[in-house]
Amino acid sequence: MDETSSYEPVQASPATHPVRHRGHHKYELKARGEAAKNYDFLSARPPGKRTTVVESIGHLVKSCLGGGVVAIHESYKQCGLWTSVVLTVVLGLLVSYCMLILAKSAQKIYGRVQVPFMSYPDLAEASLAIGPFESLKKYSKCFRYAVDLTICLDLFGSCCVYQIMIARTIKQLLEGTDEVTTGGNPSLRALIAALLVPCILLCMITTLKYLAPFSIAADIIILIVAGATVYYAVKHQTLSPFEYPVFKTVPGLFEFMGVCVFSMEGVGVTLAIENSMEEPKKIALVLAGGMSIVVGIVMCVGFFGYWGFGEKSKSPVTLNFPLEPFPIALKVCMALMIYVTFALNFWVPFDLVWHYIKRRYEASKYWLWERVWRAGVVLIITIIAVIFPAVTKFIGLIGSFCLSNMGFIYPAFIELCLDWEDPGLGTFRWRLWRCVILCAFGVVLCVLGTYINARELIKEVF
Repeated sequence: MDETSSYEPVQASPATHPVRHRGHHKYELKARGEAAKNYDFLSARPPGKRTTVVESIGHLVKSCLGGGVVAIHESYKQCGLWTSVVLTVVLGLLVSYCMLILAKSAQKIYGRVQVPFMSYPDLAEASLAIGPFESLKKYSKCFRYAVDLTICLDLFGSCCVYQIMIARTIKQLLEGTDEVTTGGNPSLRALIAALLVPCILLCMITTLKYLAPFSIAADIIILIVAGATVYYAVKHQTLSPFEYPVFKTVPGLFEFMGVCVFSMEGVGVTLAIENSMEEPKKIALVLAGGMSIVVGIVMCVGFFGYWGFGEKSKSPVTLNFPLEPFPIALKVCMALMIYVTFALNFWVPFDLVWHYIKRRYEASKYWLWERVWRAGVVLIITIIAVIFPAVTKFIGLIGSFCLSNMGFIYPAFIELCLDWEDPGLGTFRWRLWRCVILCAFGVVLCVLGTYINARELIKEVF
């Protein structure tokens, strides 16, 4: 999941905005069969700059990569080197497939409701509103709110993670040591608390266009960090990778799965990218190309980060680099990158929350109250980060709970609603079983992963 803003709009247009466009309205079935299939949603979209396949791949990679990838090596350490390598590929394929399901489901429903574009919450609401399950139609708004809530928990939780990463980097630079502990003077918790005011000031920026250019620099830094990880790992490794454990523990397995999904999940940006494409029917090509790059970078940092730095590896991965001029500069750049990413990730869920909250205030007082709420939410995020400064456990918890739902359960259920009456649910009901398998995987990851990561998080803190 980006984490350099997984839900960041690809361009500032109604077609790509994940929160505001189309508001809250009831969707109605307006066409069926050939009439729905022949609906030209691309021509019905408002004019504007469209992205090519290559540009769309770039947007996808930019949106998926972020703070999570620099912590993946520590989850490799908890799970086991070779099990993690295999599961990185498997989870990458599953995540990519569910993103494709979401995009294809949207393209099916455009013609049925005669709407040329949708966000993820729009699609969730519409899939139940016009679906075949009469008893569930009244819950279409609830489904939308569930998606909204999951997005908020995911991205606000990511902001907590970023504060912890920044504080850990600052602590190492101040102490000039390889070890980063929660104690000391200043303590890790004190440094996290000290970030409150800088983060509040950054989050007073209410226009995304001022923040978006920094995401390009963030992507460059991520690539440099990945290359530096390989360099320093090869330089300092003493064991063959085949001497590392293949598998460690079940709790380590679920921590890895949560962190891994968090590190490469891009489901929230899938429809934004599809909405902005010149040829949206080629979304499968975009996902194949983009996710191949994402999985490759995640595997690179995870494998070399664990192999090179072993059982003493720390997160973010830059903490393992030697205290020399270039690595120190990279650590500083990494901290600055994560700081900007904090604002990018904060912007989208707060915009969604503010959409509901502002109804309580007069329009003339929006300016004041929006900033009061921004400061209040940052304060809550900081308090949570101070209480739970165990970064990889926190990432595993977010990935297990939020992304198991957004990445696997919701897309599978949406597709089932749209395909329930199609011939594919014939004799072998293969689409039904596909939905059941994906939902079952998502439920197992959600329930067991959330429980194990929450337990480990609490255990490490208290």
